[in-house]
Amino acid sequence: MTEQKKSAEPKGRPTPSRKEREALNRKPLVGDRSPEARAAAKARLKEERLRAREGMARGDEKYLSARDRGPQRAFVRDYVDSRFTAGEMVMPTLFLVIIISAIDSYIVQLTTLVAMWLLFIVVGVNATLIGRGATKELAEKYGADKVESGLRWYAAMRSIQMRPMRLPKARVKRGRKK
Repeated sequence: MTEQKKSAEPKGRPTPSRKEREALNRKPLVGDRSPEARAAAKARLKEERLRAREGMARGDEKYLSARDRGPQRAFVRDYVDSRFTAGEMVMPTLFLVIIISAIDSYIVQLTTLVAMWLLFIVVGVNATLIGRGATKELAEKYGADKVESGLRWYAAMRSIQMRPMRLPKARVKRGRKK
């Protein structure tokens, strides 16, 4: 039989009952639902979202989505952002086509329709060439066997977006390499 240590001094308080111990462990399921607490939580969440949005716009790796993380993705973003792409012209051209389609002339409407289809074809070809060029540059920089999958599609999709609407924001100017 082992001997238990006995303290020289008594603890000075009675042992709490089971009911008292369980009451201390009980926590509300929802938390503080007072109007002040909800307002504080809402303000805190708004601040976190704003910080995350600004971090994503800057290209801060911590705030980027899984789709945008990594040095190869950053390289592809810079590759696309350093060029003018036909995809950037789709939204302004669509706006122009909507305005021109109000003209009640069959020839004008047919011409704008054909022009839009030609622009879509040019955008597709341009996106394909941008994707190929990006993967070729990556293969030269990192080695062909180290290039991540999906980067060609990533480059093509970024090239279709209008430059001011791209997230993360462009870090390089057109015509420049980083």
